[in-house]
Amino acid sequence: MPKLTVLSEEEDSMRILVSKGDRAFVNALRRTMIADVPKFAIDQMRIELGMFQDKDGFSNPLDCPECKKMTPDKRPCEKCKFYESNFAVSDEQLAHRFAMLPIPTFHDEFHFQNECPECRDMVEDQRGCPACQIIYAITSVGEEDGKVVEASELNVIGDRRLDIPERFGKIPITKLYDGQVLHAYFYAVMGRGRDHAKFSPVSGVTFRARQHGVMNVKSRSKMLFELDLNITAKDFDKEGRLTDIEKVDQLRSDLNHVGPGTDLEASFDGAITLEDVEGEYIFKFQTDGSMTARTCFEQACKELSNRFEALTADLAEAF
Repeated sequence: MPKLTVLSEEEDSMRILVSKGDRAFVNALRRTMIADVPKFAIDQMRIELGMFQDKDGFSNPLDCPECKKMTPDKRPCEKCKFYESNFAVSDEQLAHRFAMLPIPTFHDEFHFQNECPECRDMVEDQRGCPACQIIYAITSVGEEDGKVVEASELNVIGDRRLDIPERFGKIPITKLYDGQVLHAYFYAVMGRGRDHAKFSPVSGVTFRARQHGVMNVKSRSKMLFELDLNITAKDFDKEGRLTDIEKVDQLRSDLNHVGPGTDLEASFDGAITLEDVEGEYIFKFQTDGSMTARTCFEQACKELSNRFEALTADLAEAF
């Protein structure tokens, strides 16, 4: 049975040591994170087209007290100004940019639309309730010098926990100029990365075999230590091995200074090498911000476990 040890953990990233496992298991975990962990993402967008005006504005500037004070060349004032919903980028590009925003995902509180108790018996285009759909709205008006529309302007209709996380609020979407307005509604649903990349909760997930540093020739190893980088001779034990994971990472970086493409390559000639540790792997990943790294990892383990249980049941029936 594989053993998992958390080496480091932050809100959006995690580094794990997998022991007593094999490459197939770790890769299955990686693929599950990418393709199977459920995540909310904007799936539909409705842009309001046409001309828009300030809600307190006057259709005729001559009826506006502010405009009456202005000369004709200065009219209309801000309240009487009309805005048109046209943009520098196409609707498809806007839809893609909004779809890639990190939508907060709470797995225990929401359902897939085809599994939602309220909506699963409806036809697909009529599904959508507070338990399986999140609705966002945005109204952003352009400025003379241009205004960057940011993710923070997207407002959820409902629970404020579902707003775009503050640390991602500065993500730019498009730019609006004087006379332009973006007035739209967005509908987010739960999905999986295997259906579309926007539903994948990880932006980076990888693994490599755990390695130990091995000092093969002590005399030539001094060439590396004399560069005064990160690793010294004292970091190796009496048998000439370096096993600390963090130190090995530093050694891997240091060896680039004496490896292929350097003047010291021929002289150093493998005085210190890295050796794979059988059955141990360093697994690390980063989420897109839609959920914490721990939540993503727990969901991946749950999905993988359910898949193996289903496979076991199928094999039992077959034989």
